[in-house]
Amino acid sequence: MGDVAVGTQPEQDGPGEGPEESAGKTRRWRRTGRSAKAQRSFWKELPLLIVVTLVLALLIKTFLVQAFSIPSNSMQNTLQPGDRVLVDKLTRWFGSKPERGEVVVFHDPGNWMEGHPTPEPNVVQKALGFIGLVPSADEKDLIKRVVGVAGDTVECKGAGPLKVNGKPLDEPYVFPGNTPCGMNPEVQFKVTVPKDRLWVMGDHRQDSQDSRYHQDEDGGFVPVDDVVGRAIVIAWPVGRWDTLPVPATFDQKGIGKAAVAAPTAVAFAGAVPLVLVRRRLLSRRKADGTTRN
Repeated sequence: MGDVAVGTQPEQDGPGEGPEESAGKTRRWRRTGRSAKAQRSFWKELPLLIVVTLVLALLIKTFLVQAFSIPSNSMQNTLQPGDRVLVDKLTRWFGSKPERGEVVVFHDPGNWMEGHPTPEPNVVQKALGFIGLVPSADEKDLIKRVVGVAGDTVECKGAGPLKVNGKPLDEPYVFPGNTPCGMNPEVQFKVTVPKDRLWVMGDHRQDSQDSRYHQDEDGGFVPVDDVVGRAIVIAWPVGRWDTLPVPATFDQKGIGKAAVAAPTAVAFAGAVPLVLVRRRLLSRRKADGTTRN
């Protein structure tokens, strides 16, 4: 006979053992056998579970949500250095575009981060960042607030206020002690945002290298295609957990007139000839009916 593993066969009845003792040994043998099989099955399935977990994490990072770490003071006090934010990447797959007031993460549109080198991540950080389990350390991305979208006129002079389409903004999110335009009085601007572009600014106006300081590089505008997604929640640290809604100042009446004026004018211009043609046809039908009678 071959070798027999311990716990794979029921114990033999000893002398003088009754039916109850024998049944108890049989139950213990069955439990031991099932436990050994379950352990072997778990270790066999563990590699598959790890692969499935990594694939799901990669898919979530690519299409749904990604974590980002805040490296600087440019978005204080809304965001603090070291905060971890979750960025919604799903809605852009359905054609949604960034709107005024949203906090967005975007790829460096033109060496904005020049002179601000990022630390070189190690192999483990690269691997975990690639699959989205930790914020990616080697991606050169920025985070700012969208102030103007295509068609908007954004302007700021002196101490402010910042205006969008002629409407002054009440900005409670701006860092205390900052002016809406920033500290440097020479940084004054009045721009009209081109199609498929954004004008972005940090909430810490005196410590943010944003659209204002890159007007020599594509006008300071950020291509919509460079936007990774909208930051929707502060996930870490736990004590700073919070959502990132659009401030009410961007919902004020009339602020979006520049964005809707052009389509409305085109629609009106197209509707006038149709109305005139319809009236002419009705007049002809009336005239033909009178003649026949």
